[in-house]
Amino acid sequence: MSTTGSQPLPLPSRPGVHPVDGGVEVAVHAPRATAVWLCTFDGDHETRTPIPASDEGWWSGLVPDVHPGARYGLRADGPWDPASGQRHNPAKLLLDPWARSIEGELTYAPAVYGHVVDEAGEGDPAVRSDLDSAPFVPRSVVLDTAFDWGDDAPPAHPRDERVVYEVHVREMTMRLPGVPEHLRGTYAGLAHPVTIEHLQALGVTTVELLPVHAHVDEPHLVDLGLTNHWGYNTVGFFAPHAPYASNQDPHEVLREFKGMVKLLHAAGIEVLLDVVYNHTAEQSVGGATLAWRGLGAGTWYRLDDEGHDVDVTGCGNTVDLTEPVALEMVLDSLRYWVQECHVDGFRYDLAVALGRGEDLGFDPEHAFFAALRDDPVLSQVLHVAEPWDLGPDGWRTGQFPGAWAEWNDRFRDTVRDFWLADTGALSRGEGSGAGVREIATRLVGSRDLFAERTPLSSVGFVTAHDGFTMADLVAYDDKHNEANGEDNRDGNDHNRSWNHGAEGPTDDEVILLARRRSVRNLLGTLLLSAGVPMIASGDEIGRTHDGNNNPYCQDNEMTWLDWDLDDQRRDLLASTAHLTALRREVPVLRDHDESVIGWYDEAGEEMTEETWAQDDRRTLQLRLEGEPCALLVVHGGLGEVELTLPPLPESAGEGAWRLRWDSAWEQPQETTTAPATETVGPLSLRLYTS
Repeated sequence: MSTTGSQPLPLPSRPGVHPVDGGVEVAVHAPRATAVWLCTFDGDHETRTPIPASDEGWWSGLVPDVHPGARYGLRADGPWDPASGQRHNPAKLLLDPWARSIEGELTYAPAVYGHVVDEAGEGDPAVRSDLDSAPFVPRSVVLDTAFDWGDDAPPAHPRDERVVYEVHVREMTMRLPGVPEHLRGTYAGLAHPVTIEHLQALGVTTVELLPVHAHVDEPHLVDLGLTNHWGYNTVGFFAPHAPYASNQDPHEVLREFKGMVKLLHAAGIEVLLDVVYNHTAEQSVGGATLAWRGLGAGTWYRLDDEGHDVDVTGCGNTVDLTEPVALEMVLDSLRYWVQECHVDGFRYDLAVALGRGEDLGFDPEHAFFAALRDDPVLSQVLHVAEPWDLGPDGWRTGQFPGAWAEWNDRFRDTVRDFWLADTGALSRGEGSGAGVREIATRLVGSRDLFAERTPLSSVGFVTAHDGFTMADLVAYDDKHNEANGEDNRDGNDHNRSWNHGAEGPTDDEVILLARRRSVRNLLGTLLLSAGVPMIASGDEIGRTHDGNNNPYCQDNEMTWLDWDLDDQRRDLLASTAHLTALRREVPVLRDHDESVIGWYDEAGEEMTEETWAQDDRRTLQLRLEGEPCALLVVHGGLGEVELTLPPLPESAGEGAWRLRWDSAWEQPQETTTAPATETVGPLSLRLYTS
């Protein structure tokens, strides 16, 4: 190890470590530290450069002769006072919170903890450890972020035309024929022509990528020989996850990510990132010291009066966006991904945690929301909330501000209840159902939740990465998560699923036929309802996780999409693509005001208070006046029903309804003119247009 000197800057520069002529500018926020070093590495040789103190808790300077490609970390000395959130420890090499690249693996040796622990990671968080963590932690890397974007431009789809596809970079292409072996499971693989062809044929406008920020595995997963496959365990909010690139050179990782965005844009596909700003991979005070904790835990995390984490995320810590520097980091990160990487928006994991004020209450006027609204860059992209967290009063669906969109869990639960849970109970002679009020509310955009906001504030979904796949929803009553190593205790116990009479795989053709129809009912409800629909990747091809409803740690054939399609799975893909095409063709399905809505019973008569109140009612007709007009027929009964269609609206002129899609169809069929009265089979969803 050697030591060099740095040159002071007049004012703190932009946060992080950035290349300039002759070296790098460094700015590190460590308000209670007594010394901060930039530590550069040539192999195992470490050079420590002290950084001068600046203003407002910043340490900044120009360090000469450090250039793009240099591997580095930070060290900070200062008070060790855990009760006040001060855990400075110069023995710990820290990641730069603003690093553009992170290289290398994390090994959970005792040295990576700021406090003394044994080989199992257990110890006293109050006793400082003097073990050097440098051999066991990743390095930050100085990057030249230049890239030739050419004529790249955001596709900028109108919100009502969006069809979102939630997808994991690795899962999509690990087994996709036509993608070269060395590109499978990578950013380049996701942008390969074969992948893009599938997305375009499916009718997808927008991909929502599961976390691509640099992340690490939790200790318990390492002990089990598993990984944090989903990536909700961030160590770098500015760095793309390097293992998802086909070339591990740090500069090539970033170029490959940008190249993916550029190619998807050229194909007319937007890119949203699932981002995790609510917590970090450092876990609770008993966890490792990797970055933020070593620079000043009280600046970054919500702590109680004894210096312990206030955890509303279930992950050990909560990033505190009431702190200006933590807020600045998140906003800088978001701007970086938009300006440098050209992404089109974000889905925020546990977004309620980001809007909690000083008293932990959720505040729609929080500084974070105000900053996004007023920022000239961030106000121009899409923001989607997962509108809950694990803290007090954590469910906040419909309560986010302004132009935010939100995952609509009420839509998910209602659709599952109507087509699966309630129907399964009825098939067993249990109960009478819950009527049609709730499903009706979800079909037209959940106005009970979004009130004066447009129905397009609702992101409707039936399945997501978390929970059963659509194929598993119709094949399992219970979760089967034994492979996760937690004795099936993890994952949701209340799935609103229905196995149709057999748990898991079966050769019973009657059950298989019923399951396929139920999947089409779920997909049809999703894609023909108002709002913005989100398809979980693989549902269009009958993807299964073998009943595992929490495969967050399964980076293997359980989660990789299986592209070896039989006739039934090809039919499902064709049906899904047909539904997205109908959605494009019939705008009134996507967004409408209440003046165009008409509700009818199976006899073609307008619904009354009496018919709305019938708990055993399982049939409903929704008429929407537009160009063209649309009629959705929902029949959740176990038997046939005689159906009389309501009249066409006067604006449609002369003519008759035309049947465009029926969930009874195994594959799309030709449009036919519908008779005024006909028999509809059990568990059916139909779309007619004028």
